[in-house]
Amino acid sequence: MEALYIVAVTAGLRRGELQGLKWDDLDLEAGTLQVRRTLSEPKGGYIFEAPKSGKGRSVRLTRRATAALRSHRKRQLEERMKLAGLWTDHGLVFASGVGTPLLGGNLNRSFKATLRRAGLPEVRFHDLRHTCATLLLRQGVNPKFVQELLGHADITLTLNVYSHVLPDMSDAAAGAMDDALG
Repeated sequence: MEALYIVAVTAGLRRGELQGLKWDDLDLEAGTLQVRRTLSEPKGGYIFEAPKSGKGRSVRLTRRATAALRSHRKRQLEERMKLAGLWTDHGLVFASGVGTPLLGGNLNRSFKATLRRAGLPEVRFHDLRHTCATLLLRQGVNPKFVQELLGHADITLTLNVYSHVLPDMSDAAAGAMDDALG
């Protein structure tokens, strides 16, 4: 799950987008991924469908995420070899132990258990996405880029959800204006 958590924090993908991510969506040489689908879980099963915004997006991966995905791919291939006929190949990056889609309830339970073992406070898996956006905005990344990274249909949503981060930027904005005007 390490690679999943790293990609969640550094790329800001929704849980369903992570669950629907396939190896064909990744270009680890270029360090990019394409969000093309999401995994939804209606009663009694799962379906792959278009991303929430209705369109996909390209995401540039961090070096840490790329390295984690390379290691994850190697481990997954080794597991596949061990399980031979038991592995059901869906081409998923983040699959169950037998290759089937990783369902949300299992992902959430695993995440909460990881937090407990690490002695960290309990947060929702979705909070990894919020962490991504908050870290980027606090580092001065343009909100329009954060909106596009998160796949928000409109910048208004991004600005409304993360407005608590923006007031801290007023000192930086005033300093930038002082620098610009001398």
